[in-house]
Amino acid sequence: MDRIGFLGVPDVGAEARQIFDEDVAEVGYVMSVSRLWAYQPATVTGLFALLRQVNTGDRLSLRQRSVLVTACASAFGDSYCSLVWGGRLAEASDARTAAGVLRGVDDGLSASERAMAAWARKVARDPNGTTAADVQELRDAGFDDAQIFTITVFVALRVAFSTVNDALGLRPDAPLRSTVPGAVRDAVTFGRPIDDAADEA
Repeated sequence: MDRIGFLGVPDVGAEARQIFDEDVAEVGYVMSVSRLWAYQPATVTGLFALLRQVNTGDRLSLRQRSVLVTACASAFGDSYCSLVWGGRLAEASDARTAAGVLRGVDDGLSASERAMAAWARKVARDPNGTTAADVQELRDAGFDDAQIFTITVFVALRVAFSTVNDALGLRPDAPLRSTVPGAVRDAVTFGRPIDDAADEA
């Protein structure tokens, strides 16, 4: 492979190789996103450490994080994270629920999750358009102000991550075509198409 997105393939140092090894252990192949961030592996490691730090106090569950990323990534138009996290949400709930969240239909979610999804979409689409009433909807769903801050920072950092990947032409990994449930895959009608060929580890 001589390109990753719109860029040439970076040299792979020890830090990037460690990320690659973690990918292989977790999903069975080196993800394109890891290949891209091999330009600055310390930065992406720091970003995900920051995401973990943001979540330290309020401990958003994997299902809650899946709702937030699926909702914000689809609202933002990021096909890569929508497929990956839509797949994770399908595992935490079911494929129909995950596909619904990708389409902006939250029937399969709890009341608090619906509030989270709605807020994530607003933050991703138009952060200057949010209102005090929008925040009150989160409070009414059971979140305190510290939790609302956590949710908002988490979503904003995920949008920043997606912005880099999308702007530099990253396409979702080819294996996602077969590993993501069909209902989830069919719901992702936006962003860049799934890559044509599987990356080599």
